[in-house]
Amino acid sequence: MRMPGSDDRTAVLEVKDLCVELGIRGRWVRALNNVSLTIHSGEALGLIGESGSGKSLTALSVPGLLPDNARVVSGSIRLMGEELLGKTEQELNRLRARSVAFVFQNPTTYLNPVLKVGQQIAEIFEVSPELLGPADEIGKLSKRARRQLAWDRSIDYLRLVKIPDPERIVRQYPFELSGGMQQRAVIAMGLVRRPYLVIADEITTALDVTVQAQILSLLLELRHSIDMTLLLITHDMGIVAQLADSVAVMYSGSIVECADVRSLFNKARHPYSKALLEAVPTMHGRHTIFRPIPGAIPAITDPPSGCRFHPRCLHAIEVCSHEKPDSVLTAPGHTVACHVYGAPAQ
Repeated sequence: MRMPGSDDRTAVLEVKDLCVELGIRGRWVRALNNVSLTIHSGEALGLIGESGSGKSLTALSVPGLLPDNARVVSGSIRLMGEELLGKTEQELNRLRARSVAFVFQNPTTYLNPVLKVGQQIAEIFEVSPELLGPADEIGKLSKRARRQLAWDRSIDYLRLVKIPDPERIVRQYPFELSGGMQQRAVIAMGLVRRPYLVIADEITTALDVTVQAQILSLLLELRHSIDMTLLLITHDMGIVAQLADSVAVMYSGSIVECADVRSLFNKARHPYSKALLEAVPTMHGRHTIFRPIPGAIPAITDPPSGCRFHPRCLHAIEVCSHEKPDSVLTAPGHTVACHVYGAPAQ
């Protein structure tokens, strides 16, 4: 994430002061509190935090995929400069189809088990034939020729995501593929429409370590080969270090720290960011050392007053218990919301 004025590249996604509420037990409770983030063209932003911190809810807010018991109460979400909040369901469907690709955690859930992989990709071209080429040229083709072209393009996209022998895989059903191959197929389906933004939500969690490394290597290559803009939702600091340019640390529905990857890993300022880094297991000889964060994320139905992290914070001072800290700029491109470490850089 870059600060305003630091880069003249196009801002693909701009989220500003986003507030979302959830209906729980007959009342509305605040789940996201003034969330703001920006991703420029070709960048990858890692949104990190423990489970329950609001990462997925933030991501689902972008294409308007919030659950029925959620509502946006204020804020702004702009994609390529276009405001998304307030759009009709039909307009959002068009957005989801063309501008935003969402890759979820479990690929099996999002692949039709009774259709071959190639059929599911080719169907996208049938619905949007403009993806095959200029309308005047595609219009001259017979229906059979268009189908064959869509099938060939499906093979091309499977090849793009490094699926071996795509001519064979395109004719297989999802259950015939491994988890890693299924995830690659889902990524290929997402890239067909050449979206402005790819949102990857914990996409390696259900995979074994070797396949995780392969998927991460694929995403890293795609970032550079097709200039992919990526919002990466994860709790794995290793993934962030490998893939992201910048990081937004989230806790209990709020962004507590934003910085480029190197700055965060070398000099995290917020106590929660430091605790996340210290919780990553490290090897010392034959021993594995890690420092778990004490306590748990508070329930959104009964959050603590002041800074929501203060009951778990080893550096909390008196003001933390009753006053919510503002986000301040502590260094170029580095913002922190903390009473202890939030003094602006001199």
